[in-house]
Amino acid sequence: MQDGVSSRRGFIKILAASASLGATGGRSYAQDGAKAGAQASGTDAKPYVWRFFNADEARAAEAAVARLIPADELGPGAKEAGVAEFLDAQLAGAWGSGDNLYRHGPFAAGTPQQGYQFSFTPAEMFRMGLAKLNEAARAAHGGTRFADLAPAQQDALLAQLEKGQVDFGVLPSAVFFSALLDATIEGFFGDPVYGGNRDMISWKLIGFPGAYASYANDIERHGIAWTTAPVSIADGGGHHGGHM
Repeated sequence: MQDGVSSRRGFIKILAASASLGATGGRSYAQDGAKAGAQASGTDAKPYVWRFFNADEARAAEAAVARLIPADELGPGAKEAGVAEFLDAQLAGAWGSGDNLYRHGPFAAGTPQQGYQFSFTPAEMFRMGLAKLNEAARAAHGGTRFADLAPAQQDALLAQLEKGQVDFGVLPSAVFFSALLDATIEGFFGDPVYGGNRDMISWKLIGFPGAYASYANDIERHGIAWTTAPVSIADGGGHHGGHM
């Protein structure tokens, strides 16, 4: 969270160049997110029913992801892409309950290379983190919850979290911020089958073609703009007849 948080241009360019773009980080997202993806996609989709978040948590999550990847002149942001719904679906499933995490002690501060070193499941961490985020907002702004703060105030508080400057008790605020940012990026850029990237918003934004089964017909076609609509895993990988 730097001063340019309200503009995505440089942020999107960096992420688009990342090798992890569209990846799920090895997490078991397919089963957890497929139902959410089907529910949230399409023009006649039913309103999303929160599976993990309560009403306050859902509002805080939507507000936070909307500041991490905000809508701007380039197009919709994380809120419009259904990133909060993506996160809700994952937290309600196997990833949220930490099914694939080693969670036996002792727990001690580790090196950056050692990764996550806490006893919390993702569900426990996000439930605590969102509650603490609201507490911090109310303490700093006369009882106002995070979702009701002005965008600049939300940005300032998220920047403090990123720097570890907010007391979240046993959960370092920087750890929560990092987990929230990672999940926001994955929900925004991942395949819609996992519950986010509604209507392939981010792929259309950066010109990513999606999950085509083969590019053999076009591998030697250089300097030609890609104009074919992106394809999701749910579409079976699509087929490509050289429409570039």
